[in-house]
Amino acid sequence: MRPQATSISVWTLALLVACLAVHALWAYLIPRAPHVADALAGGLLAAGATALGTVPVMFSQTLPEKVQDTMFGFGAGVMLAACAFSLVAPGIAAAGELGHGPWGAGLVVGAAVLLGAATLLLMERLLPHEHFIKGKEGIEVHRLRRTWLFVFAIALHNVPEGLAIGVGYVGNDPLRGSALATGIAIQDVPEGLVVSLALLAAGYRRSFAVALGMLSGLIEPVGAVLGAVVVGWSAVLLPWGLGFAAGAMLFVISHEIIPESHRKGHEVYATCGLMIGFVLMMLLDTALG
Repeated sequence: MRPQATSISVWTLALLVACLAVHALWAYLIPRAPHVADALAGGLLAAGATALGTVPVMFSQTLPEKVQDTMFGFGAGVMLAACAFSLVAPGIAAAGELGHGPWGAGLVVGAAVLLGAATLLLMERLLPHEHFIKGKEGIEVHRLRRTWLFVFAIALHNVPEGLAIGVGYVGNDPLRGSALATGIAIQDVPEGLVVSLALLAAGYRRSFAVALGMLSGLIEPVGAVLGAVVVGWSAVLLPWGLGFAAGAMLFVISHEIIPESHRKGHEVYATCGLMIGFVLMMLLDTALG
């Protein structure tokens, strides 16, 4: 058997085993922790959307810069609306149900937002990673191959989205949780495309760029399950978890997505994309909620 055929067979077997393991875990969780099972399903939806976004890279290696920046803006708009309608507002409501007054509820969620952003900032400072724009950051970057610096950067970007999905299912009814997961999945399609294109432009093989783009979404179901499990332990943690996820997402929006969408001079396209993404996520949240 040729090496390429052997490699394909190994990856196919690994994918089959992974699918069977996920199905077994989901079936185990449904009667015992339905909110965690929902979070796992939502995270897998987002991961699948990321993988779907990489498919065009198999056939074309270029994408107009204006389209890329519009996609970045669209993703930022979806995430902004998700922060406002699916995380911050339910977090304040949850804090109110725990006995906090208007000021107290706002301060709890506000502190959680700042904590989430500070955590992402700390992770960015400590973890070695490489931005597609600014280059290498973090400690000991000289000891790691450039490929893994990209992997760390992608994982760092997807952590808040996974946490938001998991916490969203605990902090909202299933329909609103599904609206949040759907909105994040929608913006993950162009995100998967842009990530793969960036890897391709950085000099990696097409097959590697597509594979790594697909794999980059797998951190989201892991983060979703983690968020659902931790916040599900106690109702007291709910407003903190919702605010924390919102702060982490806001950090990524301001620190990564918006600067990238504006750096090539296509601010109008990026802003239009942001507005469309915001309205779409708002409609999803209010219509399904």
